Amino acid sequence: MNILLSNDDGIFSPGIHALARAVQGVAKRVLIVAPDVEQSASGHSITIRRPLRYTRTRLRELPGIEAYRVDGTPADCVVLGVHNGGRPDVLVSGINIGPNLGYAVTHSGTVAAAIEATTLGIPAIAISLQTGDGELDFQYAADFAARLVSEITRHGLPERTLLNVNFPIGRPKGVTVSRQSTYTYQDAVVKRTDPDGIPYYWVSGTPKGTPEPDTDFTAVTSGYATITPLRLDLTDEGFLAELSPIASLLTQQQP
Repeated sequence: MNILLSNDDGIFSPGIHALARAVQGVAKRVLIVAPDVEQSASGHSITIRRPLRYTRTRLRELPGIEAYRVDGTPADCVVLGVHNGGRPDVLVSGINIGPNLGYAVTHSGTVAAAIEATTLGIPAIAISLQTGDGELDFQYAADFAARLVSEITRHGLPERTLLNVNFPIGRPKGVTVSRQSTYTYQDAVVKRTDPDGIPYYWVSGTPKGTPEPDTDFTAVTSGYATITPLRLDLTDEGFLAELSPIASLLTQQQP
């Protein structure tokens, strides 16, 4: 089994290192292709207006694992990893420092790497870990990822579907399968002035979640790990029929 690993926290993140050590036991080959610096909240962006660097990188903590850093986004990393390293059997993105829940997955570079792999027809998993005041322990999430990878390669995933996996702080009470919640970030803009008197802005956000039955946010905040299947097809099937008469009416109204 050939596994491609990426993330949005950067190639030197302890999360991707823990993941690499864990999946070594189930893989014939592990290839890491990750951003050279943190790319959190970069979403599913692809770099098209400048060249990209794909640089071989020696990771002392991971002897024997081939690794490359890219001066681009997580989606860039997947594209270059597949192009230069060959098509993997599965892509695993993470382990992200911080959860990726609900609507916030649209911002996530971690999830975006899994989305990019899914568009290429490669089974993909995004894995994230909730943070707190204490030291982060990636071990349980990493070991779980290795077991999940084995199951995915045996059974596959539905077409255009990826798995978004989130872990709570500490050892989880169990593992659940959950729907996507409405968890999001309440945007805030902070205006400041530079030494020349020119205004600049910081875009920030405050996490905002509501307990909802059977959702990823509720599961993680209750101490459970959760797996959420996400589909690339965003079509609102229920609204299609309702929208058709409106489209016909607008067509008739054309001059």
